Formats: sequence, C-alpha cells, structure tokens
Amino acid sequence: MRRPLFEQQFVVTGTDTGLGKTVFAAALTAAVNGIYWKPVQAGLNGETDTQIVARLSGRPVLPESYRFKLAASPHRAAAAEGVTIDPAHLSLPEIAVPLIVEGAGGLLVPLTGDTLFIDVFARWNVPLILCARTALGTINHTLLSLEAIRARNIPLLGIAFIGEANDESERIIGKFGKAKRLGRLDPVVPLGTENLARAFAAGFALEDFA
Repeated sequence: MRRPLFEQQFVVTGTDTGLGKTVFAAALTAAVNGIYWKPVQAGLNGETDTQIVARLSGRPVLPESYRFKLAASPHRAAAAEGVTIDPAHLSLPEIAVPLIVEGAGGLLVPLTGDTLFIDVFARWNVPLILCARTALGTINHTLLSLEAIRARNIPLLGIAFIGEANDESERIIGKFGKAKRLGRLDPVVPLGTENLARAFAAGFALEDFA
C-alpha cells in the first residue's frame, strides 16, 4: 500500500563525492513532486547543490541549516568559520509532501569531531538510497558503504547506480551486498529539466519509491 505523502521521506547519500547524487536527488524530487533539503552545504563558490536541485527539478527547496564557504568536510568547513555543527539541530522537517534529503559527500563524512553524517541518518531512521557510480572502483566502495549502513540498522531502500551501464559490477554488488537495485541514471547530455526527467523515467520505476 502506498504510504501517505507526509510519511514519504528519503535520504540520498553516496559512496563518495562527485558521483552525481545531487542530479539524482533533483530527478527524484521532481518525479515524486517532493521538496528537497540539504542540511549542510560546505562550499559556496558557484552554484550550490540546493540551487542545482531547484533549477533541475522545478520543485521547492528548503534552506540549509548550515552554510559554509569552504569546500571541505563539514566539520572542517565549520571550524574555518568558528562554528560547531550541532547534530541535534538537524531534525527532519515536517511537511505534507515527500521530502528528499541529501547528505554531504559519503556516509562517513564528519559533521563534528565526534559525529559522522551516518550517525544522523541512523537517528532519523528513514529509508536511505545509496547512489553508486558504475565506473572502476565502485564494487569496493559500494559494498563497504552497505556494511556501514547495516551496522547501524539504517533502513535501506536500495542502490541507485549512476553512469554508463556496467552490468557485471551492478550484478556482483547486488549479489554480495544483498541490496535492491533501484535502477540506473544514464549520463544526461545536455543536462536540463526535461532530459533529466526522461532519463529518470527510463531508468527507474516510480513504484519503488512509494
């Protein structure tokens, strides 16, 4: 049975940084008519992830709880401005539409000297989508990420692959990782709202996010 809209909350994270999870988050936000939130933005030189999602999805976005100039691990970016992130301040917004939350970098990114982003994900306890690249190195990175997720009993919705097709890597990750393959987002060129929506519809089944 489909969950009520206010119960649809997803965390989008990745095996590492720069693999395309923000583009995936934009596509998902548009597909489910949701609202996007990135709690911590580290790096303000150029278009931020929130601005990218707003542009590509055409959907509302929530302001970040923390914004830092330095493009670095959140704990380091915060320290550069004399700030300490308070993980307790990072609570999921209560809204009446699906909420798509994007983490910063990978799972084990430090928010403070004592807290990793995955610790906050564990506290939230909502379905997590792990974005993984299809390029060389993805098997090790993805299987390690899955172990970290399961060690903290975080509910895993599945894996969203990003990049050119790599059937063997995707198969072996599914076998050893025992995780659902949600689909794959092909490279989108040129990257725009309509092309992204078409690529998402071609690579994913919307009912998997219900």
